[in-house]
Amino acid sequence: MNRQMITSHLTRALTLVAVVGLVSAQAEEKQKPVRALLITGGCCHNYKFQSKALIEGVAKEAKVEWKVVNEGGTGTKAKIDLYSDADWAKGYDVVVHNECFANTVDEGYIRSITHAHKAGVPAVVIHCAMHTYRASKIDDWRQFLGVTSRRHEHQSRYPVKKVALKHPILKGMPEDWVTPKDELYVIEKMWPKARALATSKSERDGKEYAVAWTNQYGKARVFGTTYGHSDATFSDPVFLKLVARGLLWASGELED
Repeated sequence: MNRQMITSHLTRALTLVAVVGLVSAQAEEKQKPVRALLITGGCCHNYKFQSKALIEGVAKEAKVEWKVVNEGGTGTKAKIDLYSDADWAKGYDVVVHNECFANTVDEGYIRSITHAHKAGVPAVVIHCAMHTYRASKIDDWRQFLGVTSRRHEHQSRYPVKKVALKHPILKGMPEDWVTPKDELYVIEKMWPKARALATSKSERDGKEYAVAWTNQYGKARVFGTTYGHSDATFSDPVFLKLVARGLLWASGELED
């Protein structure tokens, strides 16, 4: 074999190694876990159980590394120390809000949270996050959520109707999903950049209210659901898959 042939074979071999290395690097990049921050605590719910169930349920759908912050006690009014750091959300791909502090009204404190999201930190908002900062006079948090809600109806098993049939978040959701016993939140307003994914009908007034939606808040994607009151809901695989896919969508891992 002459020198030219040897050189040619060597070049092809090195090219193959380079391509394999590139593909392996790309595969490794795709497998990197989503870095998620879970903010939880406050009134009215079993947050210790919910956090554990959420992390375990999401793990069946997505590779996620979690940090959990459960502060503020069990009342309706609190300030979480985490937010005193201007870079509180730095390093996370998504923040999951599952807290319940209805009577915290400090405007500067609330805006220290929404500012990070508006700048581009994606979010998932669950159940009582919609009633958090409910007593505040400013709309920053509500605009971030994508909905305004100040009250809920009784607990029941609510049928869920998909209204954005082709949205990837809803992929795999049964057509006939009925929730475990949970609360239906009354949505007073859908903000302009929010889009309903699924609704449930009130047993009191017969109206359809959004129970899952997407929102664009500044540079950030936001996924929200008003369900998540009961331990039974956090044990429901359909609910957990919905939240997991919402998390993936918010963090840019699912495309519309």
